[in-house]
Amino acid sequence: MSYIVRSLEKKIMEISSEYSCLLLIGPRQVGKSTMLEHMMEGTPRRKVTLDDVDERKLAKSDPALFLEMHPSPVLIDEVQYAPELFSYIKIKVDNGAAPGSYWLTGSQSFQLMDLAQESLAGRTAILHMPALSQNELYGSAESSPFLLDLAALNSRKERLSPANVIEIYDRIWRGSMPGHRSGKFKDRDVFYSSYIQSYIDRDVSDMIPGVDKLLYADFIRAAACRAGQMLNIHDIASDIGVSDDTAKRWLQVMEKSGVIFYLRPYSNNLLKRTIKTPKMYFFDTGLVAYLTYYSSPEILMNGAINGAILENYTVAEIIKTYHNSAKECILHYYRDKDSNEIDLVMESDGKLHPIEIKKTVNPGSRLAGVFKILDKASVPRGAGAILCLREELSAVDRKTFIVPIWMI
Repeated sequence: MSYIVRSLEKKIMEISSEYSCLLLIGPRQVGKSTMLEHMMEGTPRRKVTLDDVDERKLAKSDPALFLEMHPSPVLIDEVQYAPELFSYIKIKVDNGAAPGSYWLTGSQSFQLMDLAQESLAGRTAILHMPALSQNELYGSAESSPFLLDLAALNSRKERLSPANVIEIYDRIWRGSMPGHRSGKFKDRDVFYSSYIQSYIDRDVSDMIPGVDKLLYADFIRAAACRAGQMLNIHDIASDIGVSDDTAKRWLQVMEKSGVIFYLRPYSNNLLKRTIKTPKMYFFDTGLVAYLTYYSSPEILMNGAINGAILENYTVAEIIKTYHNSAKECILHYYRDKDSNEIDLVMESDGKLHPIEIKKTVNPGSRLAGVFKILDKASVPRGAGAILCLREELSAVDRKTFIVPIWMI
């Protein structure tokens, strides 16, 4: 097993020299603790995890004593289990705690964001950590946001490893979870089976007491079959025989724990015929491929979900470039009642950047024709792109790039 250098390391060191408290949020098993433990080596910082039942009890019943027992600098792992700590950390920060005193991690993003904004507003830096990116697995681990600018694209080309069609689907199929990709757990199927069991036993059971664990596992699989598609709660609910309201609540749990995310449709007052339904994506395509029973990259590449999972992978990789740069990513998709559709609309520097994602090595210029519909919007249209399986950077014209997916 080898440690994979993470893009966020440099940003964390910068922030720790300025803020007394850092909160690192991300789904379970994306490598938060592993990275911070690696960064702690040779320093006086010590780690305490609230997965330990005794430590959790102390943190909840006597947070002041807990912080005395674990003086700064300290890493507190899975801090969502003891929200009582936040107000006491606030006191420490207000009393002049040194920069970098408290590193906190947690896997229930929405809950932690609420707690941090309520108790530590203005006192803590909040970073989002995704699973491994293409850049970390096949590049230099230097991170920059994905931008549709020729200089930025050429820079990405220099530090990332090219990949052909089957190599891209191999990346999709193997996924991006560090436990598997680092070689610690070599059997992919055993890893993902254990991951789902652990996720349901710990996160889901915590948020839905008494949940039917086998039924919830079936629910995750039903959702995975629809990754990269417009959300249809009724269809997912019908697949496993639960009510639409139950399916909606269970999807909320998956979103809160970082298993799925949504893209909302783009609209403004000048685009009146747009639809309102979001599209659903998984943060890790390896999990999707496992749940949908694809036994190899080659079979996945020719399977029924080959286009949807490629889109899912591409969208997730774009978002990772922003999270790993500690920046926000404003992404939407476009679809109207006349069936005009743009896979992605990226908003950056006051412009809308339309993006199509296609499983092809030779995209035709006609694919960019739909981009013109954004000219009706109140925000000006910037450069667009067709993201595809081509191996070299190219262009349709000055406003439309053809970008290989390996360059994200």
